[in-house]
Order: sequence, then C-alpha cells, then structure tokens
Amino acid sequence: MTTPVRSTCPYCGVGCGVLVTTDGKGGAAVKGDPDHPANFGRLCSKGTALGETLGLDQRILTPLIGGQVADWDTALDLVARRFADTIRDHGPDSVGFYLSGQMLTEDYYAANKLIKGYIGTANVDTNSRLCMASTVAGHKRAFGSDTVPGTYEDIDEADLVVLVGSNLAWCHPVLYQRLIAAKQARGTKVVVIDPRRTATCDGADLHLALAPGSDAALFNALLVALVDRGAVDSAYVAQHVSGFEDALDAARASDPAITGLAADDLALFLDWFVTTDRVVTIYSQGINQSSSGTDKVNAILNCHLATGRIGRPSMGPLSVTGQPNAMGGREVGGLANTLACHLELENPTHRYAVQSFWQSPAMPVTSGLKAVDLFAAAGDGRIKALWIIHTNPAVSMPDANAVARAIAGCDFVVVSDITQTDTTRLADVILPATAWGEKSGTVTNSDRTISRQRAFLPRPGMARDDWRMIADVAARMGWGDAFDWDNAGAVFAEYARLSGVAGDLGGDFDISGLAQVDYDALPPTRWPVSTRKTGGRFFADGGYYTPDARARMLPVTPRLPVARTAPRYPFRLNTGRVRDQWHTMTRTALAPRLNQHIAEPFLEIHPADAVNLGLGTATLACVESPTGQAILRVAITDRVQQGQVFAPMHWTGDTAPTGRIDAVVAAVTDPVSGQPESKAAVVAITALNPAWYGFAVSTGAMTPDATYWARARHSGGWRCELAGQVAPADWGDYARKLFNLPDATCLSVADQTRGTHRLALMAEGRTLAALFVAPEPVQLARGHVADLVGQAGAALLAGRPGAGMPDTGPTVCACFNIGLHTITAAIATQNLTSVAQIGAALQAGTNCGSCRPELAALLAKRLEAAE
Repeated sequence: MTTPVRSTCPYCGVGCGVLVTTDGKGGAAVKGDPDHPANFGRLCSKGTALGETLGLDQRILTPLIGGQVADWDTALDLVARRFADTIRDHGPDSVGFYLSGQMLTEDYYAANKLIKGYIGTANVDTNSRLCMASTVAGHKRAFGSDTVPGTYEDIDEADLVVLVGSNLAWCHPVLYQRLIAAKQARGTKVVVIDPRRTATCDGADLHLALAPGSDAALFNALLVALVDRGAVDSAYVAQHVSGFEDALDAARASDPAITGLAADDLALFLDWFVTTDRVVTIYSQGINQSSSGTDKVNAILNCHLATGRIGRPSMGPLSVTGQPNAMGGREVGGLANTLACHLELENPTHRYAVQSFWQSPAMPVTSGLKAVDLFAAAGDGRIKALWIIHTNPAVSMPDANAVARAIAGCDFVVVSDITQTDTTRLADVILPATAWGEKSGTVTNSDRTISRQRAFLPRPGMARDDWRMIADVAARMGWGDAFDWDNAGAVFAEYARLSGVAGDLGGDFDISGLAQVDYDALPPTRWPVSTRKTGGRFFADGGYYTPDARARMLPVTPRLPVARTAPRYPFRLNTGRVRDQWHTMTRTALAPRLNQHIAEPFLEIHPADAVNLGLGTATLACVESPTGQAILRVAITDRVQQGQVFAPMHWTGDTAPTGRIDAVVAAVTDPVSGQPESKAAVVAITALNPAWYGFAVSTGAMTPDATYWARARHSGGWRCELAGQVAPADWGDYARKLFNLPDATCLSVADQTRGTHRLALMAEGRTLAALFVAPEPVQLARGHVADLVGQAGAALLAGRPGAGMPDTGPTVCACFNIGLHTITAAIATQNLTSVAQIGAALQAGTNCGSCRPELAALLAKRLEAAE
C-alpha cells in the first residue's frame, strides 16, 4: 500500500495538514492529517475536494512567447534580456514584480532577493496587499514588528471570542468548527461584528450589524468602557505600554452612534468584553479591506493592550489570513516596504545587514510601489517590465478593467502560472509553473506555524518550480553564484540563516534553529525557533520590538468609507467569498461538486430594495459604479441591510465575464497600509430585463454568446446560465454554435404561447447537449438535467425527473455531495429536529461544518411550516 505523503492544503491561511495517497495514475486521495496542529484531521469542502483538482486539463505545460510554444532557454534568455535592457535604459525602478500568497516561502525569498538585492528596486508587491496589509501596518505601529501574538489554542480556552469582519464559517471553516467545539464544550460566548448576517452568525450569541466602516468607533467605545469600568490592567500599561492617554482622549472624542447599533446590543457587547478576561478577537478582511483599515486594527489592539489581554493563553488579537502563505510572504519581505525576516527596508542598519548577508550589488533605500500604485505605474509607462507570479490581477485588483489595460499596455510582461487566466492572456511571455502536489517548499499559517508542502506527483510537461525560474533568470543577468541552489531545501536553509541575522538585530522573526534540520522531515513548527526563543506566544511580559520595548496605543479617529452614497450611486457594495470557491477559481472550479452549491455570481439585496427596483428572485441586475459595471443574478434576502448589497469576488472572464465584481470597486486605499477598500464601493443598481433566459448543459466545452453567461463544470461536462437582450432568429442554429456541434441532430420542443424552447443536440442516439430557454428565469431540476447529459435518449428535455427518479436538488453539503431535496425529505420522513440528527442520518454537516447554518435554516423553515 502506498504510504501517504504529509503536505499542507493550498487554500486559506488556516494551514491544514493533509495526507495524500496517490493512485499511480496522476490522481490522489486527500484527507485531513489528524496529527497536524492546525486542523487535527478536519478539512473544509475545498480541502476535501483537492483530489478532484489534480488533472492536467487547462494546464500550461510549455513556455509561451507571444502565444507560441518555446523552449526554456529561449524564454528565459528573452526575459533576462528584456529586464536587463529596461534597467540599463530606464533604471531599476522601471521594472516590477507582483507576487502571490500562493507562492511557497522559498519562491518568495528568491524573488525578493533578486529584485531588491540584485536588481536594486523595491517595486515588488504581492496580492497579500489586498488582504492583510492593514494588519501588518497596525502590528508594526503597535508592536514595532509584524508579530502575531497568539495561537489557535487560544480559541480553545477563551470565554469570549469576538469575530470582526470575518465570515469564519465560510472563509476559515476549520477554525470555525474549532470555535464551535469550544462553545459546546465550555460555553464560550461568540460575538459577530459584521454589517451582513453571514453563516457565521449561526453560532453567535450576539450579532452586531454595525454600519459599514464604523468598526473603529465601536472599539473606541469599548476602550472608554474598559477605562470607566475599571478593566484596565494599570500595571501592564505602566510597565509595557505608551500612548494610553492620547488613545483614550481620541476614543472619548468619537461618537459610537455612527455604528448605528441599538443601545441594548452595544451595552451587552461592552459588558461581555469588560467583564471577561479570557477574550480573543479574531479579525479578517472586513477590518483590513478598508480605507481606514490600519486604524481599525489599532483600535482593536488598543483594547487588548489596555487590559493586558495579550500573549497569554486564551486571550489576544488574532488576524486570520486569506491565503496559504500570506504570512510567509510577510516573513520574506514580499511587500514593497519590507525586507526579509521582518526587517525594515528604510532602516539603514537592516539594509546593510541584509545586503552584507547576500553580498549583493544593490539595495533600494526607499519603499517601492504598492500594488495599486504598481499597476498605475504600468499604465502610465513608468513600469516598463513586469513579472507577475501566481496571481490574476486583471480580475482581483480594484478597478480591474484599468489594471487589465495597464498590463496589456506595459512594454514587457511575464506571467508565471499553471493555467490560462485573464492575466496570462495579456502577457508577452508565459512560464509554466509547477502546481500544488508537484512542488516542495514551506508555508506559514495564521498562527506562525511553518508547514511543509511536499511533492507527490511528477512535474508535468516542461513545468518548472518558481524558485528555479527566478534563479535561472538571475544567472542570465550575471548573478548565478548568488542563486546557485540545488533544491528548495537549500533556499530554505539560506533563509533560515538570514533570520539569525535578524534575530541578532533584536527582531522577532528568527528560525535560525531550522537552518540545519532535515528539511524533508520538517514537522509543523511554530516560529520562532532559535536559542533565544522557541514557539509560544508573544508579549505577555512586554518585550515589544519598539526602541524602548514598549507597545504603542494609537489615538484613532474613526473615518467612514471614502466614497459616499448619493442619488447617482445610492447603494453600498460589500464583496467577499462564498463557501466552496477560492480566489478566482483556477483550482476550485475544477472540482464539479464545488460548483453545485453556488454556480454563478450573484447580488444579495434587501427585499425592500428589490421591490423598489423591480427586481424579482433569480432575475438579473446591472451593478454600476464610477469605474465599471457588472451583471449579477439577484438573490433577495434580509442577510443584508437596506441600502447595502453583497457580491462575491470569484468570477472571471473565463467563468462569467460580466461577473468580475472588482471592475466595479474603485482603487481607494488606506493611506498607511496601501490596502484597497474592497467592501465599501458605491453603486447604482438597475434591472436588466433581458428578452430571454437560458440554461445549457453539455458534455463538451461551450462558446457562449449572450449578454450574460456563467459557466461551471459538472460531473459530466459543463453547465451554463445565459440571458440575452435579443432572441436569436433560429434557436437551433444558436444551440449548434453554443455547443460547437454543427453536425448534431437537433430535437426541439417549443411552446409559442409561453415563449419557451427546449433543444437537445444528439448524435448516435445520445444527448450531447441541451438548451432550455424561457422569457423568465428558467425553472428546472438543474442537477438532474446535468446528470442525464451524455446518456441515451432525450429524457432530460422534461427538465425534471419522472416518477421514481430521485432529484437530489442543489448541493447543500459539498463535502458529501448531499442535495437540498435529499435533506428536506429526510427531515420530513425521519422527523429530524436537529442539525446533529441530520448529520447522523445523512452525514451532512459532519465534516467541515460550513453547511450547518443552512441545515439549521432548513429545520427552522420546516418548523415554521408545521406551526
């Protein structure tokens, strides 16, 4: 029997360990590692489906120059020559790198060493700028370093957990289940602070639906309450904290009324926090992705510093990151304003230490261009050569259309990636990279645990590791000796040795104790690892990384979002993730079951707003801002407040071109962190009112031609939602073009009175594709129809199962692929009255648990119907 390979999940920042067993045919089975301290065997729906994403379909397997296949030497020679020529003619600041939290630490380190130490510019940033830069800035202002004080174990022992701007149930499901387990075991109170009622609220004792952007006012009110009610740890403040009085004065000057919270709810939250010592505050993108994100972070930190509730078991602030190696990128200096090992770019001593260690010819003395500014510079010609690695900024950056134009117009663009994306299609050179399962390295999760990703599959085609590509370009630019690594372990060892230099300078990040370890056998290890300190928490006894070793409390004046709603743009747009997808879906969309829960981009809108705008359930809405527009499926719900709307950020030009929501988000940034404000754009909303709606399924690829379309994989091929402003003259011709089946036999059923059309394209008695058209949103059993495509006959044209044929309905539990109708039938026939009983009967909700809020809602709906 094949011995499982221990690796780490490539999705969010929880950093779950996995056990991978290969099948010898290019596939593998993936399950949670029961010995990994981040997850103890648990996986979310995405991690559970990792084995379904390992195929080579859509992979880039050779270098491409101008879209044409090339060999490695030709491609690398071109990259090195164009960068060298640009630097010679325009200086080092005319080039830039844009990196990703999906890179391994070793890849990140190599890229930063090349651009900062050898090219000599700090024009390197990462997509982590979009998710956690405000936390980095807040940490550094308060602690003197980007140090995460606590650990996941604090969640297990806390009496109160406050979740701020974090939909933990969907975005970090394994941590959420850890929290719920603690709640069940010891009665932990949970407060969710979020303008939107998310799935996380299902486990909350209190939901504070505050006004967008008003978090700092809330935590200022908390600081005042802590002081007035005697909850300040005066000894800790006196010994270890500066700035207390100024922070308190600013807090007293701010108005908690701007939160819009009911007085009773606010008072209850303040009472719980004031009277509870063992409190953990978990925060994420709702705090960070703001034009005042850094101030919000410091408002939270102020409360923990004032009470001394930091660095001790069961208490402290905890930022949870969105990417598998956002922390590793912070550690290697992946941001434009940092150096490796948490050293400071603009500190002369730090610069000298790093340059001396590298023995490099150059080192920038000032910070480079942060993400938004980097692409603006590419657009106006200041950046003339750009290397983008493992990220899709043409979709994920704010003002995404402008970013796409900037990339397209840049003189020379290189993209390293594993599949074609909106961004690769704009590149002059594409370099094929190894993917998860093919490469080896390390990642760091949200509580500072370094884990190994290990290869268990051979490198496909001509794919190459990122660190190797970077080293090969460096060698061609004349610096081969400095990048002469034999493997990823050698890169890590050099990095670990450099961290010892940082430790000698008094820094927090020191893993020099790992420089000589057996890299292949490295177990999950929380840093620091040195003779000075190993693992554990920070700051219980002070020891901050400021010049006087004291923390800084910052005076915070709350600032609401920069953009203001007005008659032209009356709605506030919040963006975020959905349960079963991740980033721009280049991996998750490969797993059919992950597409069944939510298969297309949508707009959540309050029922009263929907009525005022003439929007019906499942119709389409146009969302417009000063920067762009999108078309989204309407989801009418009171999860959002009136005047607020929500849309997910995952869809791309490949999956739903009108669903690219970041085209609507303006490039407004926090003045300290440079992080964009992704949750407060102002928009106008109108009904699309198409002439027709359609639903299509096919065994093969489709070429949609419609005003709106969104496609997704299913187990037997593809499915697609469509809508158009003008109906085609001949639906049969339209279907043949849509499905790329010009010679197929078309079986058509039309109801001219209702304006509906049902078409099956057949060959040799099998239905290869089907199209359903109606003047309103198409209603049919989508899962049932998709299951029948490719089979003999045209029974799927009925749109629903016949007698005795099951229809499982839309997927609710992606881990076990259990549908809505299966669950509701079990509730009714087995008289199930709890989520636990549903789990016992069907397994639904027993793995990652992220569907448990939906299961609870189904039970509540059943109870209401019974009453």
